[in-house]
Amino acid sequence: MLRLPTLVTAIVVTTALAVTPAQAGPPHPDIDLKPAQTHQPIDGFGYSIAFQRASLVHNLSADRQAEVLDLLLDRRAGAAPSILRLGIGSSASTEYDKMLSIQPTDPGGPTATPNYTWDGWDGGQVWYAKEAQRRGIHRFYADAWSAPGYMKDNGTDTNGGSLCGLTGVSCASGDWREAYARYLVQYARFYRQEGIRIQDIGFTNEPDWTASYASMRFTPEQAAEFLTVIGPIARRDGLRVACCDSFGWQQSDAYAQAIESDPAARRYLSLLTGHGYASPSDQPLSTTAPTWMSEWAPSSTSDGWNEEWDSGKGTDGIALAQRIHDTLALADASAFLYWLGSSRGATAALVQIDDANDAYRVSSRLYAFAAYSRFIRPGAVRIGVDTAQEGLEVSAYRNADGTQVVEIINTSDAAVTASIDLVHPTAYVTDATHRLEQVAGVVSGHGPHPSVTLAPRSLTTLVGTHPGRG
Repeated sequence: MLRLPTLVTAIVVTTALAVTPAQAGPPHPDIDLKPAQTHQPIDGFGYSIAFQRASLVHNLSADRQAEVLDLLLDRRAGAAPSILRLGIGSSASTEYDKMLSIQPTDPGGPTATPNYTWDGWDGGQVWYAKEAQRRGIHRFYADAWSAPGYMKDNGTDTNGGSLCGLTGVSCASGDWREAYARYLVQYARFYRQEGIRIQDIGFTNEPDWTASYASMRFTPEQAAEFLTVIGPIARRDGLRVACCDSFGWQQSDAYAQAIESDPAARRYLSLLTGHGYASPSDQPLSTTAPTWMSEWAPSSTSDGWNEEWDSGKGTDGIALAQRIHDTLALADASAFLYWLGSSRGATAALVQIDDANDAYRVSSRLYAFAAYSRFIRPGAVRIGVDTAQEGLEVSAYRNADGTQVVEIINTSDAAVTASIDLVHPTAYVTDATHRLEQVAGVVSGHGPHPSVTLAPRSLTTLVGTHPGRG
């Protein structure tokens, strides 16, 4: 007799627990966007045209040149970059693979009147930048690989060496720090007179790596020191200073920490930049500044020219898609800049140029790049997204116009079907048989959680709105 009330109570409690989930609404989709959860802003995507690579495109016939420019610059049918990285020259030579200095000869010392010269061409970069501007690209980042040799302790712009006047660097010619800072600002002024506004300027490239081509060393402490020299000069000219383009993303952290610990240097840092060679861009850096992954490309030494989407090589299109995903979703970078847009021979560029035969070829890497750059525009913000689906690498973004972009890499060998909370999304597929093509049938079902079928080893770009936005 005493057990009856206990049994009734248990039944009532169990019934209440069973009803509660139903009252909470429909289950979460497999790919669940979190629009209120915001991460880093997105400045854009781009590539470098340094070391006379732009001239290769210029050398093509008019018809071929127009085709390649559309592939590399067009917003609707091409790579759709929003940033171009220019190379500031340090050489006295105009031969291919070198960058001509705007002051190739010593003016007579660091305090002498400069003898700058300007050819209005800059290895094809001026022409290419103007073509980019015609297509709506207005963000230009100019970066120096080295100072001219006479400003350095080794007397040449190649093989490392250091800028005279930095702490620990003594030269008979004197202290060239301020002269070098003014040299870089003058480069931007020459572009301004051509109608091209450079917004971001960098004074070093891979300062922790000695190369046989143009290169110059900075320790993290020396880089912080030079920021205090160039910062005020650049700011007066309306330029933002970037640093330090280390040859590895994790190696960039030493530069970030040195700058963050120096209030004077941090004051003048606008962008913390790093490359992805010695270590991949897959974790945030120790800085409060926006971060850009400013250079990376897979090695083409063993692969040669590769157009494949998924052949198991590092130069495949899907490999580039995964690197972009990691840079944005894991490293919280605000920009991804590739190396290079176009080049010759056994290259990992987006487009291979054979200017001698007036020909070109396109890699699937271009479409992996464009899958992000066409749809995630400057001013976007990365938003939260959850998924429990195995084999999927997912990131999500909200553009300034309110459109949501979801990038999904299916790394598995089988198709995956998943629900997602996007309203009427348009699907673009990039894989072994599609080059960033709108494909019917990828999205099915109605309501707030339609289903998407993701092809094996593919990148699917979904563009739509979140149910909460109507």
